[in-house]
Amino acid sequence: MNKYKVIGLMSGTSMDGVDIAYCEFELINDSWNFEIKQAQTILYDENWLVRLSQLHHQPIHLFPKTDAFYGKYLGKITKQFIEENNLVVDFISSHGHTIFHQPESGFTAQIGCGAGINSESNLPVVNNFRNMDVMLGGQGAPLVPIGDFLLFEKYAACLNLGGFANISLKNSQKAFDVSPCNMVMNIIANEFDLPFDHEGEIAASGTINDELLLALNDLDFYKKEGAKSLGIEWVKKEFWPIIASFSSLSDADKMATLSEHIAMQIATILNINNIENVLVTGGGTSNHFLINNIKSKTKTTIIIPDLNTINFKEAMVFAFLGVLRLRNETNILKTVTGAVSNSIGGALHGNFSRLI
Repeated sequence: MNKYKVIGLMSGTSMDGVDIAYCEFELINDSWNFEIKQAQTILYDENWLVRLSQLHHQPIHLFPKTDAFYGKYLGKITKQFIEENNLVVDFISSHGHTIFHQPESGFTAQIGCGAGINSESNLPVVNNFRNMDVMLGGQGAPLVPIGDFLLFEKYAACLNLGGFANISLKNSQKAFDVSPCNMVMNIIANEFDLPFDHEGEIAASGTINDELLLALNDLDFYKKEGAKSLGIEWVKKEFWPIIASFSSLSDADKMATLSEHIAMQIATILNINNIENVLVTGGGTSNHFLINNIKSKTKTTIIIPDLNTINFKEAMVFAFLGVLRLRNETNILKTVTGAVSNSIGGALHGNFSRLI
C-alpha cells in the first residue's frame, strides 16, 4: 500500500488547542508526496486548560482518569471533524499532550488514551510515539525531524517556533530543541490579558535588559552538544526563576529581553552550521518582531510558507509518523534523540488489517 489518508492530532506545550490535520500521502519512486487537505484547530475551553496545565500537580489517580477522558475527547472532536468535512480516513495518528518529559530519569508521558480515541472515532489509532526511544536511552524528542528529512528535503533546515523552538539540520541529520519560545512569551503576554504577543508588539515597546539577557544566555543547556530536549519541568526549575528574579523589570522589558534571547540562540545555531536557508513554521511565525530579530542576526534565508504548513506542519508530520509505523519503517532517528539505535515508535489500537 502506497497511498494513505490520515488524520494527525497535535497538542503542543503552548496549549492553544488541538491541531487536526487531514493529510494524504503517496509514495512514488521512493519519494513521498503529501498534502494537507483539511485542517482546523479546536481551542481548549477553560476546563481543559486548567486540567491540562495543573495535572502534573494533581493526585496520582487523576492521571489515568484524565488520560482516558482526554482520549475520548480527542476521538469525539476528530469524529465531528470527519463528519463536518465528509472525509474518508484510513486511521488517526495522535501525538497526545505532554504532561511529563524527563528522559534523563527514563520517562516521558503524553496523555490521550489510544483506546479512547478508537472507541469514539471507530477508526484505528497510532499513538504513544516517544516511549520506545526513551527506553533506548534517547531524549524521546524531537520526533518531527524524520518528516523534515523525508518531506521537506529541499530545505537546509526546518525551524519550528512553538512552545519551544526546535530545529532539524538536513546535512548532519541532527535535530534538537534550541530554546523556550512561545511558552515563556505567552506567560508575559497573559499579564497584559492577552493570549500571546500579537506580532511582537509588546516586545517592540520594551527595552532589552543586558543583565537579564546575560543570565539567560549563560544557562547550562545552551552549552550542551548533541541530542537535547526541553520540557516544562526545565522551564520551571531553570529558566523562569531567572525571569522572576528581575521583579522590578517591566513586563514589556522582560518581553523585549526574551525576544532578543530567543533570536540570539536561533541565529547562533544557523550561523555556526552555515545554514543557507531555513523553513520556519509554528505560531511564532506571526511574531513579526521576533522574525525580524532573527533575520537581523544571520545571513540565512528565512522562508515562511503557506498558512496550512505554518500552523499544521507538526500535526501533519505526526500523521506521517503513523504511516511509517504502519509500514514498519524507522520513524525515530538515533542521530536526533541520542538513543542507542533507530526505532519504530507508536502503539496500535483497533483493526489495521485492511491497511497492512
